[in-house]
Amino acid sequence: MEFIVVTNNPLVKEKYENELNVDYADISFRDVLCKVRDMIHKGHRLLTHPLSGSVKPHETPYKSILVSKQATQMDLGEVSIIENSIITADKFAEKFPNMPQSVKEDFQLIDCTLITSGIDAVLRR
Repeated sequence: MEFIVVTNNPLVKEKYENELNVDYADISFRDVLCKVRDMIHKGHRLLTHPLSGSVKPHETPYKSILVSKQATQMDLGEVSIIENSIITADKFAEKFPNMPQSVKEDFQLIDCTLITSGIDAVLRR
């Protein structure tokens, strides 16, 4: 299955931009969710959960999500998942306005590891 990696994580972009379809933007965690929501509304399928992993939205500035490359028909269940993910993210105050670079790199690595697992799972389907 062909897919798009939607991300705001520069490490994910660097690791996969030459081998996968990476949609990278320097945007917030919430904005990644909104970008994916807009894609879901156009009929792209959600291939990884928007809040995967044990890192909460307010604990990390980075998020990577897999969506199908081809848009078909909008799935209301997936719309609900992404909308609820945005609502959940909005419940938390941002904890990282002045995060040191070393901590940012740690969170980039965590997100990259999570999405790599998702990529492996999608490729095995």
